[in-house]
Amino acid sequence: MEKPRLSRRIAAITESATLAVDAKAKALKAAGRPVIGFGAGEPDFPTPDYIVAAAAAATGVVANHRYTPTPGLPEMREAIVNKTKRDSNYVITADQVLVTNGGKQSVYQSFASIVDPGDEVLLPAPYWTTYPECIKLAGGVPVEVFADETQNYLVTVAQLEKARTPKTKVLLFGSPSNPTGSVYSPEQVKEIGEWAVKNNLWVITDEIYEHLLYDGATAPSLPVIVPELADRCIIINGVAKTYAMTGWRVGWMIGPKDVIKGATNLQSHLSSNVSNVSQRAAIAALTGDLAAVHTMGEAFNRRRKLIVQLLNEIPGVTCPIPTGAFYVYPSVKGVLGKEIRGKRPTTSIALAALILDEVEVAVVPGEAFGPSGYLRFSYATSDADIIEGVARVKALLSEAK
Repeated sequence: MEKPRLSRRIAAITESATLAVDAKAKALKAAGRPVIGFGAGEPDFPTPDYIVAAAAAATGVVANHRYTPTPGLPEMREAIVNKTKRDSNYVITADQVLVTNGGKQSVYQSFASIVDPGDEVLLPAPYWTTYPECIKLAGGVPVEVFADETQNYLVTVAQLEKARTPKTKVLLFGSPSNPTGSVYSPEQVKEIGEWAVKNNLWVITDEIYEHLLYDGATAPSLPVIVPELADRCIIINGVAKTYAMTGWRVGWMIGPKDVIKGATNLQSHLSSNVSNVSQRAAIAALTGDLAAVHTMGEAFNRRRKLIVQLLNEIPGVTCPIPTGAFYVYPSVKGVLGKEIRGKRPTTSIALAALILDEVEVAVVPGEAFGPSGYLRFSYATSDADIIEGVARVKALLSEAK
């Protein structure tokens, strides 16, 4: 018999739904269609000028044309140490840092470093679409713990405890959240961290949206709130969202020295060092002030209020007010099953397809992040596109009967 062409683990991976939606929207735009895309988790601002200038200067330095240490330029690792103390009040050393090709590589390498085949990973849902694929690639078993809109998409310790088994090894934690924009309070963070310590669990915590907070929300770092967790905690972060640097591909992981050493060994065979020019740009970002970040945050805050208001005016749609990131995650369960232009979508996948086909607005269906019944809108786009795009969706969904 002919053997399968693809390995089982690669064949089991699904395409990134968010990137697929964004790619389809861009292809339709390129074909001249007036598509409005709410799919990409990407700031629509250019990278700040001083960061670009640092990269341009770095291209002329011969040392940047060569291989450099796998865990990152010494200056880059030191910048992360200082930034982590400045922003999180978490004191680390450079040998606890590994610089990666974006946050996704950090996520993959974190699970690969601590998860063995059969280990269970508690995965609060709605979750970022890449998490379960990285868990499965490591041989782990993702165990979804779902919190719906009545909980503001925030899981409780009681839910986590109910899902825990003797095979549970890791909790994935993200605040602010992609896709919901929800943010755990310091009290909730403390309770979850203490529960993880009590049960001898690892925690992988994603802090990529740490600076995108609204309405007085805060996002304290787990090992700061619960210091006893530090030796079993890996932090994921990067410059992509905060500094509008998605294309520069610079992320990092922070963790215990033995885990970082193991992940560095993996990266040495996988991708070696991150682009030196990108690292030089990231150093400029991390060592500069946060003025540009605050300016972008003010725009995101304005757009957040606008899109929540407009979505909640649509019959059958309920949109909680997020306090972080740049996403809203409305429930569309009040629309599903109703007839719209001769069709009766019963899933958010079908509804998202109908919205794209009928009014040329691209959104990501809830199935990419967990259960059906939801849509993710990114408001990292212009006010004009938000107004026009949601107006198109409202006109379509108002026909539901």
